[in-house]
Amino acid sequence: MTMLPLLLACMTLSPSSDEDTFQAHRDWPQFRGHRARGQSPARGMVATRWDVESGEGVVWRVPVSGLAHSSPIVWGNRVYVTTALRTAGTAKLSSLYGSEGYGSGDSVPDEGEHSYQLICLDKRDGKLLWKQEAHRGVPLTKRHPKSTHANSSPACDSERVIAFFGSEGLHAFDHEGNKLWSRNFGVLDAGAPNGVDPSEADQYQWGFASSPVLYEDKVIVQCDIQAQSFLTVLDASTGKDIWRVARDEPPTWSTPQVHEVGAGDKPQIIVNGYKHIGGYELESGKELWKLVGGGDVPVPTPIVEEDLIYITSAHGRVRPIYAIHADAEGLLSADASQCEALEWSHLNRGIYMQTPLVDDGLLYCCSDGGILAVFDAFSGEGVYRERLGRGQSGFSGSAVQANDMIYFTAESGTVHVIRAGPEFDEVAVNDLGETCLSTPAISEGRLFFRTRGHLVCVGE
Repeated sequence: MTMLPLLLACMTLSPSSDEDTFQAHRDWPQFRGHRARGQSPARGMVATRWDVESGEGVVWRVPVSGLAHSSPIVWGNRVYVTTALRTAGTAKLSSLYGSEGYGSGDSVPDEGEHSYQLICLDKRDGKLLWKQEAHRGVPLTKRHPKSTHANSSPACDSERVIAFFGSEGLHAFDHEGNKLWSRNFGVLDAGAPNGVDPSEADQYQWGFASSPVLYEDKVIVQCDIQAQSFLTVLDASTGKDIWRVARDEPPTWSTPQVHEVGAGDKPQIIVNGYKHIGGYELESGKELWKLVGGGDVPVPTPIVEEDLIYITSAHGRVRPIYAIHADAEGLLSADASQCEALEWSHLNRGIYMQTPLVDDGLLYCCSDGGILAVFDAFSGEGVYRERLGRGQSGFSGSAVQANDMIYFTAESGTVHVIRAGPEFDEVAVNDLGETCLSTPAISEGRLFFRTRGHLVCVGE
């Protein structure tokens, strides 16, 4: 590849359509990359082994202040991350998988003022290009001990970068760090969905996490919260509403998905949920289809492969995996034998934290306890089931893939590299040296991991 496209990406980007500028092997524009698929058509070698302590296989490693689980994104030669920096003292991260108090659900006490920031780094050497404060103030809601005040991953296109901090606003910047606009949706209180006494609601605030999606000239935001949940589409140039629809939905932490379907390739927005899994017409917000029933704390993002929508969740009694035809209409049954719109479903094999991954007809689903279950993506039949690690670490960040390698990151910072295919083949296990709950980005054969205190670039 010549250097010209990379050099142009570092210059001020001129207005043009995403299709004109987006390069799948280079750009990773939102949570889990293009359409949240988690896959990069990497060219050449992609790292499978590295050692942070010795520096072997590490291109660069730079500190990032603050506390955040937002994932890095890439456009051209620039890497973007968000953070929430406590202005007095250091925010602590606790209650990881297997630790004391993991499932207590209590919120962290008030931590005082925070600075909410968007950071831009040079992809090639990790050099800081610019840092902008999107908001400063005391958080309007509390967080879970395992959570942060910057969980939502940014999104970008050729003209802008969108950073979302929940109650602290949605903010748009250009690629040089100039603020374009901001929107405040009020208090977005995400926490325990059921059985909470209203007088104790702030004891179970867990932190907002749904990430924005940029599609052509629109910003899509899913805000499922304790009261007055909604889905909205904004004009990406101004931040003004194009439409907003109310949702009868308790808090969710899932990022919406966009998919074109039908003879006219009409785009729909697909959302996970507990009471309302569904599809909405992008242009108008009209409800296209709806499915009731899932885990009561939905986290995974819907993904699409060959016009099949895969949606899963696992908290509570029902742990579903649904394979739904993208041209579904109306109210759907959760029983695939009674619903033509469902290709298949499992009601007890869903996953809690991670977004699944589809490759070459296989669906990879990894539980928060590290159990990797692989299914035939088109029949739902089980292919294999194996444990990653020894069951001593959770898995919150979602899997990503380059070439035939799939990367699963444990909360402990251990990265399990699995060869894609119908048989379990663990190629390598690497240690990032720090806690990691975010999802890595991939660009031109390099992987970018956001750990507790650093951004790490590994690659050949």
